[in-house]
Amino acid sequence: MSASQKVIVVTGASRGIGAEVVKAFRKLDYRVVATARSIKPSEDPNILTVAGDIADPETARRVISEAVDRFGRIDTLVNNAGIFVAKPFTSYTAEDYAAVMGVNLNGFFYITQLAIAEMEKHSSGHVVSITTTLADHAIDGVPSVLVSLTKGGLNAATRSLAIEYAKRGIRANAVAPGIIKSPMHPEETHAALGALHPMGHMGEMSDIVNAIVYLDSAPFVTGEILHVDGGQSAGH
Repeated sequence: MSASQKVIVVTGASRGIGAEVVKAFRKLDYRVVATARSIKPSEDPNILTVAGDIADPETARRVISEAVDRFGRIDTLVNNAGIFVAKPFTSYTAEDYAAVMGVNLNGFFYITQLAIAEMEKHSSGHVVSITTTLADHAIDGVPSVLVSLTKGGLNAATRSLAIEYAKRGIRANAVAPGIIKSPMHPEETHAALGALHPMGHMGEMSDIVNAIVYLDSAPFVTGEILHVDGGQSAGH
């Protein structure tokens, strides 16, 4: 096993975009640390899986500790785990609030803090967070206050991290998707959801994966919120 192989940590890695990110970076010969509540062990010796709730700081500690023990370094962190509860603002419950804050904000905070501490040891690293274009461009009929509160916060945190660590060799970027074809959206909803985009269709999971791969290979890009949203953030 080569010590020069890069190591990427992916949260929310058991399905959907997270699982596609794992596949893409293995094809690029990265060693991968994949975490999610329900993730299963992998037969690939270059994939380490760690099951746990990312909202729990103990999960973050286990992920980073086991990553360093197994692979010796962390080069990239992809904060993909997230939940979206679409309800009218006054219908959100305390449980909704706690769940969304736990995954979207706490999950980002604990693991990013530990990952950057490891990256600092090598003066090199990259954090990519998956947010949402809804944080910049609300859509009538798509109630999104909680996701905007949390993912908009990640956009702001991304810019702050980029500036704080710019001279220390660590970059921070975000990908802000539109609505993506994934297990979250039944096929019968695709036409209506596609119509919410100026391009007239939903995005593919590969669109988000390609954006992450681009950002990870772009050493002069930091503090960028890359919208992959079929034109939503540009207007209607």
